[in-house]
Amino acid sequence: MSQNNVQFVPSEDLVGGDVLGLDLSQPLEESTATALKRFFYERSVICIRDQTLQPEDQLRVARLFGEPDVHFKTQYSHPEHQQVMLISNIIEDGRHIGYADAGRVWHSDGSYMQTPVAVTLLYALEVPIEDGVALGDTHFASAWAAFDDLPAETKRWAASHEAIHEVGGRRRAIATGEQHDRDQDDEHPDAVHPLVRVHPETGRRYIFVNEGECTHVVGLDDSLALPRLQQLARAVYQPQYQFTHRWREGDLLLWDNCAVQHLASFDYEWPRHRRHMHRITVPEVA
Repeated sequence: MSQNNVQFVPSEDLVGGDVLGLDLSQPLEESTATALKRFFYERSVICIRDQTLQPEDQLRVARLFGEPDVHFKTQYSHPEHQQVMLISNIIEDGRHIGYADAGRVWHSDGSYMQTPVAVTLLYALEVPIEDGVALGDTHFASAWAAFDDLPAETKRWAASHEAIHEVGGRRRAIATGEQHDRDQDDEHPDAVHPLVRVHPETGRRYIFVNEGECTHVVGLDDSLALPRLQQLARAVYQPQYQFTHRWREGDLLLWDNCAVQHLASFDYEWPRHRRHMHRITVPEVA
């Protein structure tokens, strides 16, 4: 397929867009790769539809942004490609074949790591369907637009404080995954990050507070800190900043964790519905 006819179509929302006419099973021409990255950083969330990809193909796209990492829950790694994480609600021999409990609260991927995730690539192999309607939407919210609209005093306060991020964080209270997953969460070290960070590519400042992993403010009593964290987190999730992706099989969705947070819909259930995806994450440059 020629790469001369690729179309970049922005959504009508603050973030989001589709890339049409691109076959990612083939290496990208340099000009196409440059245009794809530019569109990605402009739109924060992009979908390349109708793909038929092997893990090697998805990894090749991921490497446009850096070297993919290996998630610490290695029991869900692809058997031949450790950097590919299986996301699935499918149960075989009494166990999930992939991680089934991700995304139940608003978050950005890997905020609990010393070097957080920059880019996530999620490829849909099986999408749950009910009465012809796709289930399991993924919702996004713009953290940079939310920061831009904060009152000046809130911006000053947030820019001068740091927060502790714990893997699992507050979502431990609602987690429904396997006990081994929760034990792994408890063993993972915490990370400290500014409440406001600067995007390494666009220079935009964005809120780096989420209700999933952000648990404390450094140097502040929780009675003072938690209302502030909640205020910042909920500033991001306002409807005017949101975009929803409705999945189709063959979608490759990329999102910028330095620009948006996301939330998964859990409106499907095993064994009535099957969901199976391949996830790759690329960390920020340390």
